[in-house]
Amino acid sequence: MRITIVGSGYVGLVTGTCFAELGIDVTCVDIDIAKIEKLKKGISPIYEPGLDDMLKRNIERGKLSFSTDLTPLVNESEIIFSAVGTPPDEDGSADLKYVLNVAKTVGRSMKKHLVFVVKSTVPVGTSKKVRNTIQEELDKRELKINFDVVSNPEFLKEGAAIDDFMKPDRIVIGVESEFAKGVMSRLYRPFTLNNHPVLFMDVPSAEMTKYAANAMLATRISFMNDIANLCDLLGANVNMVRRGIGSDSRIGSKFLYPGIGYGGSCFPKDVKALIKTGEEYNYKLRIIQSVEDVNEDQKVALFKKLLDYFDGNLKGLSVGIWGLSFKPQTDDIREAPSLVIIERLLKAGCKVKAYDPVAMENVRQIFGDSIEYANDPYDAITNVDALLIVTEWIEFRFPKYKLMQKLMAKHVIFDGRNIFDRNEVKKAGFEYYCIGANVNSH
Repeated sequence: MRITIVGSGYVGLVTGTCFAELGIDVTCVDIDIAKIEKLKKGISPIYEPGLDDMLKRNIERGKLSFSTDLTPLVNESEIIFSAVGTPPDEDGSADLKYVLNVAKTVGRSMKKHLVFVVKSTVPVGTSKKVRNTIQEELDKRELKINFDVVSNPEFLKEGAAIDDFMKPDRIVIGVESEFAKGVMSRLYRPFTLNNHPVLFMDVPSAEMTKYAANAMLATRISFMNDIANLCDLLGANVNMVRRGIGSDSRIGSKFLYPGIGYGGSCFPKDVKALIKTGEEYNYKLRIIQSVEDVNEDQKVALFKKLLDYFDGNLKGLSVGIWGLSFKPQTDDIREAPSLVIIERLLKAGCKVKAYDPVAMENVRQIFGDSIEYANDPYDAITNVDALLIVTEWIEFRFPKYKLMQKLMAKHVIFDGRNIFDRNEVKKAGFEYYCIGANVNSH
């Protein structure tokens, strides 16, 4: 089987590389010439554990290739995947121009029955727009060629995408014909042989499943952050509360960790797009809107704690930051809380020195030399007045407290991810503030 995947960003590259690993002939297409030239040499544009080795291995095997030109590949492929971006417009709706441009190219080039798979995260009804776009191009050519449009949303977690793809909880596929079902069944046969569930459904339901899943996970995060903020006011410990409710089998423990808000390429964009879809049908998604509101507020929670500690005046203070990516095991800083925090710190007159294992170059593209970039975690806290934990990288979990005592000008830690043990931190001689568990901090 030969497939083409249009869009070599996070979703497209992981999807293409993993399908190649399974023995499928894959060509990944992107309009970014520099990116494609690097990919041909086995150089990945993103940081994702395990991806580099798999990428190089399948290029060498001849199973994975790259191109900037979709047109000649259309009729060589059984399946065309659209994995291009759907960035939010100013009103929060998903921008579909890249998806529809791929559909136009396919409609202008196709000569045989093929399956067009929408892998990009798109609002309900997009597959219908894709179908209409392809059909319009065929009509211009006065051709009658059958084709299928399939919805096959991705459920990849950054930092664990390879495992998520190769060992999925479920594979959701929206089809409109038995032919498309048969083609997609062949494509995903390696997964059904390993008893991974493949769920076939209608196309609108598959489109909705992606948004509903991300909105539910975002809801759990914002819910727990709301509870954490109330715990701070009441003197309760949110870590205890989380264990208490997470042990209920009806609730479970996943995505109940309090922090400083979600970020990344999926949750913020998808929550906004779902709210906008509801508005288009005159329906207000009140819970989802609250999820969005809580998350935006939560991104400044750590800054507010810092501001309160220093009595509202941060001018001239030096602040160290550990972690810049929106989550560990990725260099992705899209919608990352770190960006909001740094912006607030700079406006308040602070000097900022930050460290992240992989995301510093991406942050440099935004803030340039307005902040300092450290060589390691301890370089980031030399002579600082406070340390902010923003991303819960594993290497931050067991700090050298004695060295920190010597390096820091003032001994106070603001932990936005609740990764430290309060008693251990206090015993080491630090003041400690976290999210939702600030009883007896001094």
